[in-house]
Amino acid sequence: MATSQEYRHLPISRLSLLAQRLEKVYASAATWAKLIRERGWRRPRQRVYPPKAKVGVRAERPNEYWHVDASIIRLLDGTKVYIHAVVDNLSRKVLAWRVAERLEPATTRSILLEALNNANLSNDLRQVVMDSGGENINHEVDGLVDSDLVKRILALVQVDFSNSIVEAFWRSAKHQWLYLNELQTVADVQRLVAFFVEQHNTVPHSSF
Repeated sequence: MATSQEYRHLPISRLSLLAQRLEKVYASAATWAKLIRERGWRRPRQRVYPPKAKVGVRAERPNEYWHVDASIIRLLDGTKVYIHAVVDNLSRKVLAWRVAERLEPATTRSILLEALNNANLSNDLRQVVMDSGGENINHEVDGLVDSDLVKRILALVQVDFSNSIVEAFWRSAKHQWLYLNELQTVADVQRLVAFFVEQHNTVPHSSF
């Protein structure tokens, strides 16, 4: 019964009760688990759907791939504030960031230009991974792509992997720092993000 295809959908606890009802085996679920473990009875429960991609794009040199993303944070009064960042794939360094009161098409373009200027790469083509949100798919960013300053790669659309590198940065910024403070105004968020970015870029961690 433990190795049968017929009962593979049943957990051990229910399987032990069914065996008693069928008057085949009178044993507790703990005894079933013990015997299955000791005798190596492998239950036919292996998942057959395709595994999710676990490793995304990995750069071999600095500034080969960038990631850009916007995240939302709420002030104490419920007001939404939008935080944007450009992160280098290899070093995980934050190349540019912005705190805005509205989600505007020009913000992604402006922080990408700032990152290009900061990295002295204004004449080089950057591959930038971003999601398909409205802040990234608009005429402002389209103009930047058309000018050959950046090449846009849409996560989970043009490639299988997600934009997890910059999403992980915002998750750390929120839970390890921003949410530990009283966020009353946009200026508070601006000051706190500036501190966290400076610490992220200068204090060594495993990625560096």
